[in-house]
Amino acid sequence: MILEACVETLEQCIAAEKRGVGRLELCDRLDLDGTTPAESLIRAVMNSVKIPVRVIIRPRGGIFVCTADEIEQMRKSIILCKSIGVDGVVFGILDKHNELDIAAMLPLIELAKPLNVVIHKAIDLTPDLFASMQKLQTIPGVNAILTSGKSTTALEGAALLRKMCDHLKSTLNPDNNTNNLSIIVAGRVTYENLSHLHRLIGASQYHGKLL
Repeated sequence: MILEACVETLEQCIAAEKRGVGRLELCDRLDLDGTTPAESLIRAVMNSVKIPVRVIIRPRGGIFVCTADEIEQMRKSIILCKSIGVDGVVFGILDKHNELDIAAMLPLIELAKPLNVVIHKAIDLTPDLFASMQKLQTIPGVNAILTSGKSTTALEGAALLRKMCDHLKSTLNPDNNTNNLSIIVAGRVTYENLSHLHRLIGASQYHGKLL
């Protein structure tokens, strides 16, 4: 099981590593559900911790429909993250119907290679989360989905999260990791409820601010 701490300061990153988490998701403005952190913070974190660091790529808070200028900002942020050597990037773009904007994301997914690519909780706003996951299974380069199962908390979304995890396990291709997606469970995941959530969901990765 991999525990991923959602963090926004250098001090939080160092403390999370000391607590024993396996990976960091680095953000700015968690009060806005996370925006792209400053280059200076990314570099400081990379120089201070040994565990993998993934960086959220989100130019602003609010809706997940992005303008051409915002997508260009995301492109530049991904290039920067590649040059710094982070483990992965985390992003998601929706269209005006709240469906995944695959056309907008494909160039970013391709650009990010060989970094890990995680599609973040924007996917929880799509009309059919399970169908959205199946779309992502067809896209090489997407490694994981960060989701609360279309709910405020992982506990509330546990049934759908379990269904998603079971589906991905049943379609796992041991000979080709390219399209083998993982679910990263999010939504008020803490050390106190982790064991209970894991019994309900059976995921391999869990994400939270309090991990």
